[in-house]
Amino acid sequence: MKYSLIFPGQGSQSLGMLSDLADNFASVKATFEEASDVLGFDLWKLTQEDQDGLNQTQNTQPAMLAAGYATYRVLSNEMNLSPVCMAGHSLGEYTALVAAGSLGFADGIQLVRKRAELMQSAVPVGVGAMAAILGLDDETVVKVCANYPGEGVVEAVNFNANGQVVIAGNKESVDATCDLMKAAGAKRAVVLPVSVPSHCSLMNNAATVFANAVQNVNFKIGSVDVLHNVDAKIAIDVDDMRAKLVAQLHKPVLWTGTVQAMHSMGVEKLIESGPGKVLTGLTRRIEKALTVNAVLDTISVAATLEEIK
Repeated sequence: MKYSLIFPGQGSQSLGMLSDLADNFASVKATFEEASDVLGFDLWKLTQEDQDGLNQTQNTQPAMLAAGYATYRVLSNEMNLSPVCMAGHSLGEYTALVAAGSLGFADGIQLVRKRAELMQSAVPVGVGAMAAILGLDDETVVKVCANYPGEGVVEAVNFNANGQVVIAGNKESVDATCDLMKAAGAKRAVVLPVSVPSHCSLMNNAATVFANAVQNVNFKIGSVDVLHNVDAKIAIDVDDMRAKLVAQLHKPVLWTGTVQAMHSMGVEKLIESGPGKVLTGLTRRIEKALTVNAVLDTISVAATLEEIK
């Protein structure tokens, strides 16, 4: 069976995540200890005991990278994995690069912490917003954003699945555009509980600074191809990889296209490695021919390994 590994991003975190895996596989806490050494605080304790701390962007991003990579390590320690490719949603792209061997884990933790800090400082809390638009096609969402008559930024930023697009920008602009989306036929427009308007042009300055941070990190072409969010393509070299990561900060996540690209590469199953089932749900909406497993506890590990053997 041809399969790919996919890694969730910010929003999939939950208090107590991976506790079952940690009770059964020593590599989980070992991974978090490595991350804690880099960060200078107990990341595992934070994920298990501090909901508010976990939901702060500068903590969420390293926590999700550690959780996705810890889950991958559980799988890879149990079986010699041979995925066709890997991908991750937004922050999850970094997890994919670590799992593929393109980016060291300690470097990855430092880099996503820096990314989160730059994103948070780019737009003061309360100034930006994101909203999920349900029930409109991609083109209509883009058009409504482009025709927004007011001031401020509002852009389509996450093409998550057919009929599910996230918009981001200035809070007033996003709120007003939600009403315009409903008038255009959207079933729902749901403002998301986030403090940062990710993947839109409000992140341009953060991306400029982040480009310097990316240049100072050692990347290499890994053992497995990684499809990048910004164009649903594989980087041709290390410079291209860096450029795609910088662009991802202020340009849309093409998740629908990424899943379709994996299917066109002959992939039959996607394995969501990490907390939650967000990408599992999206995959079922994007491509019915793909089966998908969410790996987040001991039972799902055993079931997934049995299927791909």
